[in-house]
Amino acid sequence: MTTDRRLLDWLLDSDPALRWQVERDLLGAPPQTWQATRARVATEGFGAALLAEQDDDGQWAGGAFFPAGFFGSPEADEPGQPWTATTWVLKDLREWGLDAGALEGTAERLARHSRWEYDDLPYWGGEVDVCINSYTLASGAWLGADVSRLVEWFPAHRLADGGWNCEAEEGDSVRSSFHSTLNAVRGLLAYERITGDTRMRAARHGGEEYLLSRRLMYRASTGEVVGDFVTRFVHPNRHRYSALAALDHFRDAALLEGTAPDPRLADAVDAVRAARQPDGTWLQTTPLRGRTWFGVDAGEGEPSRWLTLFGTRVLEWWDAAR
Repeated sequence: MTTDRRLLDWLLDSDPALRWQVERDLLGAPPQTWQATRARVATEGFGAALLAEQDDDGQWAGGAFFPAGFFGSPEADEPGQPWTATTWVLKDLREWGLDAGALEGTAERLARHSRWEYDDLPYWGGEVDVCINSYTLASGAWLGADVSRLVEWFPAHRLADGGWNCEAEEGDSVRSSFHSTLNAVRGLLAYERITGDTRMRAARHGGEEYLLSRRLMYRASTGEVVGDFVTRFVHPNRHRYSALAALDHFRDAALLEGTAPDPRLADAVDAVRAARQPDGTWLQTTPLRGRTWFGVDAGEGEPSRWLTLFGTRVLEWWDAAR
């Protein structure tokens, strides 16, 4: 698949957080080009705007996973949840390619001042929710924090079917979740890429096999599509699973390990290809509800630069292997 020049120009006309990935993944620009663009994340656009919102204690919005004062407020009764607290901001900044040096001292400040809303646990030790712990593991590795507890936690909390489920710790489920498992393996992959530590690779492969055995889309029990969320592509997807988000992970993992695409990805690839518009874009579906610092992508029904980046690079990776 050859990407149309007009589409590339449209993608390049974007925030540095997105533009550097277009340069690297779609244009094949030399490292000095895309690295120079990535360096601008700290001083321009989305990245600079979030950095400006950081509290003196290292947090954002005064809380670890929820803003300070959220519980008991009218906002707590509204649909969705706010996406403005520390964990979500670190996840965004890390995924946008911000250099960790721009957050010098943040790991130490969070260790001193930030506690989880669950049981008042210390921030870098994580808590009981696998999705939260996956974000914390990756962000801690990025910022140089001590995440050794989480390195032990993930293999120990895999379920018998190979994946993870955020509801398992409360005794509500003994079966893995597509959402939780994808979040877990993405966190483990980010940790491995940043640190070079492969101790959790076997656990990650087990979670990936859970998804692959279901071809990223289907229930093991009935063979039916697991839910309409699989093909409702949205950005930011936060914790939400989709075939596109899963394929982007498997592309990342294959590039890190130097492996070819698994043939069991084919149905998910077909679903992503089917959602591509005649002009080469992918459309935003319904954004997740909840307060944000600011918008970073298109409105519902509009062409999404982020989804178009993800969809294009996934299809180019898949097609190139064939």
